[in-house]
Amino acid sequence: VQLRASGRGLVQPGGSLRLSCAYSGSIFRINAMGWYRQAPGKERELVAAITSGGSTNYRDSVKGRFTISRDDAKNTVYLQMNSLKPEDTAVYYCTVLGGGKNYWGQGTQVTVSS
Repeated sequence: VQLRASGRGLVQPGGSLRLSCAYSGSIFRINAMGWYRQAPGKERELVAAITSGGSTNYRDSVKGRFTISRDDAKNTVYLQMNSLKPEDTAVYYCTVLGGGKNYWGQGTQVTVSS
């Protein structure tokens, strides 16, 4: 199983960016897909998650600004990020939970700076 994230970039505060993460290979009974992030010197934190049933969960600091979605036909999970702030700067990791395992993507850098 491989997860490949794309959409890294440098954006100005207030800007938008969309991350995508496509997985290949077979994952038995996917429970949830999500995005974590890790800023320098900080622990990895959950940003958003979406279950197989479509329920979503966001950390408080991104509610109303970020939207997670999935396209099962494309084996892809997305993270639309609007109104970006400098504190959103981090390496973003996609993850898929299925079959009792947690699969991780390679991480993609998002930098919000003027």
